[in-house]
Amino acid sequence: MTDAEAIFRERAAQKILIFDGGYGTAIQKYGLTEADYRGNLPLEKDQKGNNDLLCLTRPDIVKAIHSAYLANGADMIETNTFSGTRIAMADYGCEHLVEELNVAAARLARECCDEAESRDGVRRFVAGSIGPTNKTLSISPKVNDPAFREVDYDTLKGQYREQCEALIKGGVDFLLVETCFDTLNAKAAGMAAKEAEAASGRSVPLMMSFTITDMSGRNLSGHTIAAFWYSLRHLKPLTIGVNCAFGADKLRPYLAELSKLADTLILAYPNAGLPNELGQYDELPEQTAKLIRVWIEEKLVNMVGGCCGTTPDHIGAIARAVAGASPRAVPTLPVITRLAGLEPMHIAA
Repeated sequence: MTDAEAIFRERAAQKILIFDGGYGTAIQKYGLTEADYRGNLPLEKDQKGNNDLLCLTRPDIVKAIHSAYLANGADMIETNTFSGTRIAMADYGCEHLVEELNVAAARLARECCDEAESRDGVRRFVAGSIGPTNKTLSISPKVNDPAFREVDYDTLKGQYREQCEALIKGGVDFLLVETCFDTLNAKAAGMAAKEAEAASGRSVPLMMSFTITDMSGRNLSGHTIAAFWYSLRHLKPLTIGVNCAFGADKLRPYLAELSKLADTLILAYPNAGLPNELGQYDELPEQTAKLIRVWIEEKLVNMVGGCCGTTPDHIGAIARAVAGASPRAVPTLPVITRLAGLEPMHIAA
C-alpha cells in the first residue's frame, strides 16, 4: 500500500471525502475558439471541443479549474483526460499525442495538489480519468449485423493500457475508470489498469464508476448496478460507485442498493440535475448539496462530488453540507453474502 492509499483510507474512515466537479462545464465558460484548442500544434482536423488537448495547448486553463476545485474543498481532483485514449483521440486526428497529453495532464493535476498541500499541509489526491470511449464491446452498431463490433477486447484493452501507463508516468495516485456504460468496456479498462500498475512497479489503486442510461437502472450493456459490481469485484477496486446520468435524487435508490453490497468505499458524483432544452444545467449549488445531504444521512457514500453541470461553487456547497458527517461503514463479507443470498464459498476471491 502506498502512502497515498494509506492516507486516503485513513481519512475516508473519519469523514466524507470530497471529489471535484465537471470539466466540460468549466471549460465551456471560457468561450474558447478553435485556435485556443489548437495552439501551435500542426493538426489537420478542427480541434474545437477537444477538451483533453488543452492540457498541452492551454495548461493555464486546466490548472485554474483544478485549483478552483481544490480551493472549494476537494480532497481529490481528476485529470482532464476523459477522452485520452487513442480510439477517442482519433476523432480529432490526435492519436499520436496520447502519451504526451496524459503525462502532461497528470503533471498539471499533481502540481495543483502539491501547491495546495504546501499551503496547509493537507495531502490531496490525483485520480487519472479514464472515460468509456465512443465504442462498445457489448453491442453492435449495425442493427442488421448483431455480431459486428467496431473494436475487439484486446485492442481496446491495449489502448486503455497506453493511457494508464502515461497517467502513472505523470504521477497520478489512482486510476479512475468512470462513466461505465458498457460493463465489458469497464472490464477491459480495469484489466488494463491492473497490468499498467504491475508494469510500473508501484501501487496505483483502481477506482470504478457505473453510469445509468435510463430509468430502468441499467447501463447500456443491460447490467444493473448489482450485476456491474459482481462482474468487476474481482478487480478489488478501492472505490466503486455511480456518476453522471441523472441528478442526485434519481441516483439515490441505486446507491442504496450498492451500499449494501460493496465491500469497498463508495464514490458518487451526480450531474446538476437534468439539462434543460438548451442542454444547460439549472440546478443551483445549494440544491445539489441538499440532495446529496440525503445520501449522507442514509450513510450511502464515502466520497461525493459532481459531474456534468457542476462547478466549483457546487463542490463548495457540497463540502459545507457534508462537513462533520460520519462516512458510510464498509460492510463485512458475511453481511454481503447474506444480502446476496450466497454462501461465502460461492464468492470469488
